[in-house]
Amino acid sequence: MSSHPSNVDAVSGTPRIVHISDLHGYLTDARSALTAIGDSDTDQYPPLVRSDDDGRLHWAGNEYILIVNGDVVDRGPASKECMELVWRLQREAPPGRVRYHLGNHELAILLPSFVHWPQTYSTTLDTDEQRAFLTRVAEGDVTVAYEGYEYTYSHAGRNEAFEAADVNAQIQAAASELLTDGLTQAIQKRIASNYATICQLGRNGGRGADAGLCWMDFTHLEPSAPPQIVGHSKRVKPVRKGNVVCGNVIRANNATPGGEGVLIEEPNGNGLTAIRRSPDDGVLVTHDI
Repeated sequence: MSSHPSNVDAVSGTPRIVHISDLHGYLTDARSALTAIGDSDTDQYPPLVRSDDDGRLHWAGNEYILIVNGDVVDRGPASKECMELVWRLQREAPPGRVRYHLGNHELAILLPSFVHWPQTYSTTLDTDEQRAFLTRVAEGDVTVAYEGYEYTYSHAGRNEAFEAADVNAQIQAAASELLTDGLTQAIQKRIASNYATICQLGRNGGRGADAGLCWMDFTHLEPSAPPQIVGHSKRVKPVRKGNVVCGNVIRANNATPGGEGVLIEEPNGNGLTAIRRSPDDGVLVTHDI
């Protein structure tokens, strides 16, 4: 049984839920975003992580759930280090407090015959590394979705209602099948078809309105869709569109100082807050996103 339950109701207390997505191998930006919590002038937000003498981040032991909402790897120079950061935080935090969600770039590890970017981290893993990642998915350390207080979290979202527990069980089953039956193109094709809610690329190069939870572009997510927080589609700052919010801000700000940050869902219906770095390395706190 997975130690990563699919909803906040299964976790003790009323922790804040922190969302970060699309690290894409940009370790410096990821560190800056995660450490912004606790760096603000207000005592409202205690640290999420702390840094050791070697600059590695560790779980700080405060009342948070961290959702790393897909695409940890590829594009930037430190994919392996970003992934190691997530695994370390998962080990150190209480069970269920650090979630790693599947993004379209992680799908390249599961389905390399259909999803691949040449010479990127996700498509250059050896067989042992690929199977190790599949094992983490099969065991529930990497999932697809999470139900927070008011929002459901997944990499790209969906216009139709869905249960996080259902899609998480589906991806565990898919990874188990790949481990048991092999990674041939035929098996991958079967997985992509049988678990289309998650894996389907859709039209328009994988970002169409018919794409799955790892692929659909934010432009196709309707304002009237069930309340969701997603990544996938890069934005300079968090964007709300009716019931849905996109928090993928790392990549779009990578070339300039500031902009990287996180979203925080407050318990008890107290809203959504953005905490972001300013160009002078300060912290900007925006309530009621």
